Amino acid sequence: MKASYLTKMAALFGALAIAGCKVGPNYKAPAMPAPPAYSEDGHNGAWTSAKPADAADRGAWWTIYGDAELNDLEQRCATANQSIAAALHAYDQAHDLVRQTKSSLYPTVSLGAAASRNRISSTRPLRPSNAAQDYWDFLIPLNISWEPDFWGRIRRQIESSSANAQSAAAELENTRLSLQGTLAVSFFQLRGVDLQAQLLRNTLDAYAQTLKLTEDRFRGGLSTESDVQQAKAQLEGTRAQLIDLGVGRAQLEHTIAVLVGVPATGFHIAERPLVGDPPSIPAGIPSEILQRRPDIAAAERLVASANAQIGVAKAAYYPTIVLGAAGSVESSQITQLFNGGSAGWNAGPSANEVLFDAGRRRAQVDFAVAQREQATALYRDQVLSAFRDVEDQLSALRILEEEAAVQDRAIVAAKRSTELSTLRYKRGLAPYLEVLTNQTIELTDERAAAALVAQRILASARLQVALGGGWSSTQLPQN
Repeated sequence: MKASYLTKMAALFGALAIAGCKVGPNYKAPAMPAPPAYSEDGHNGAWTSAKPADAADRGAWWTIYGDAELNDLEQRCATANQSIAAALHAYDQAHDLVRQTKSSLYPTVSLGAAASRNRISSTRPLRPSNAAQDYWDFLIPLNISWEPDFWGRIRRQIESSSANAQSAAAELENTRLSLQGTLAVSFFQLRGVDLQAQLLRNTLDAYAQTLKLTEDRFRGGLSTESDVQQAKAQLEGTRAQLIDLGVGRAQLEHTIAVLVGVPATGFHIAERPLVGDPPSIPAGIPSEILQRRPDIAAAERLVASANAQIGVAKAAYYPTIVLGAAGSVESSQITQLFNGGSAGWNAGPSANEVLFDAGRRRAQVDFAVAQREQATALYRDQVLSAFRDVEDQLSALRILEEEAAVQDRAIVAAKRSTELSTLRYKRGLAPYLEVLTNQTIELTDERAAAALVAQRILASARLQVALGGGWSSTQLPQN
């Protein structure tokens, strides 16, 4: 009878808890209008909407550059970078909090044991004359406590914790994308330095030939010593520029070493100049950014978490109902501890309602609402920043392509001018200063063109990151 009573009570409260409402607003993602197309789409046909039939692995977005060494470094970054490892553990913690919150839906059961030797004072008031002065007390208590989730407080807390865990998962992907983007940018910057170094070495060879020509003419009485010293100064100054590139290259190597999780000491990447134009990258449509950027997904999940906290705060207005049961066996003799007469129990619900709190609950609700509005504003700001990032890189690619075409024409003109002035100098028709000036202009134009090669590749890598690197919010874990 007693067990049947407890079973019926538990079933009744369980049904009420399941049927209970959830106070607070249900979540609706913040509205964020997106333009129908990027403003740069009409300027260059290289950036068109992505085709549904595109079978490229957009997750490993760096493979589009066809560099085996970059592919290897990116894989090492994904598995050995310590910032990614830290973000992974942050997600694990958030997921564990979800599990912890879900446990509140179920009863808490505790079992104990105690044994004590007791002595009753012989001069204690109202002490029975025949009571033993010394005795043992053996006790095994069992306690069951359960708070049915009538008002949805726990379910809203689970909703909030789950959204936080999804936000942590998106932050993990954002950290991975950001670091892999930094690695790609650093790698291409290093290759750009190698291109500059190759250009300076070729220029040193040309300047060495010019110095020899000037010295030969000086020995023949056709040039002055001043011409020879100017040629030497130009050669050594260019050699100093080549040496100076080593500082930046070493720092880029050290940056890459940290990104792939190895000590900078002893880490080296073989020299290889950067070549080629940036690959064509489909930008898609702006509205896809809302699903493809992990930082946007993380911000949106924080809005959902804050919204659920409003329900948690509003649940405080309703009574707290706890269903409890306690039982024990107790005896002064351990041999009689499990006899039927040693058992005792009690069971029943309890309720508590706060009648006056001086506005504390109202303030908690207002605080939760303000947190949601703050999270919404940050989410919208993140979306606007994402649109800006894509537009920045699309503009950079278009403008740098136009600049590169103009710079190539400048190099052709500078080379021709250097050839003509050198020929005039050999024939004694022009001073060496004319040759020196044209050679300086040619080197400046060639270095600018080499810098543009790197800038265009860097803009394409940054565009890949701005587009989300192939990630999708559908990959968020369902807690």
